[in-house]
Amino acid sequence: MITNLSHATIYVLDQDAAYDFYVNKLGFKVHTDSKMEGFRWLTVTAPDAPDFEIILMPVMSGFMMSEDEAAKIRELVKAGKMGTGVFQTNDCRATYEELKAKGVEFLSEPKEKFYGIEAVMKDNSGNWFSLTQRAKE
Repeated sequence: MITNLSHATIYVLDQDAAYDFYVNKLGFKVHTDSKMEGFRWLTVTAPDAPDFEIILMPVMSGFMMSEDEAAKIRELVKAGKMGTGVFQTNDCRATYEELKAKGVEFLSEPKEKFYGIEAVMKDNSGNWFSLTQRAKE
């Protein structure tokens, strides 16, 4: 029986730049930063979710994809067509202001939605994410 989802992958174009974005701007913690067989295994966790690792994976050819496929995925990442997800916060407006001051690019300001408050941001590879605050019950 499956009991948990422990890792998810975000394709990035530059792991050093992704490290800076996720750790220094978003405040994530580095879980693993290690050389593996021909590549760097870099994972981060949200401060309040240490058991869920986000793999910051460069798009590279190898056993999982050809160079042609990797090139297509890099173009999709750059175009903002990959890597969507939802990050939660207790105060969307305050977090928006804090991240914006750190240079995080936002595609939308915080807006009231039926499920709470949402703003949309991009990482430095082109991936976009919702930043949400749940509606009060």
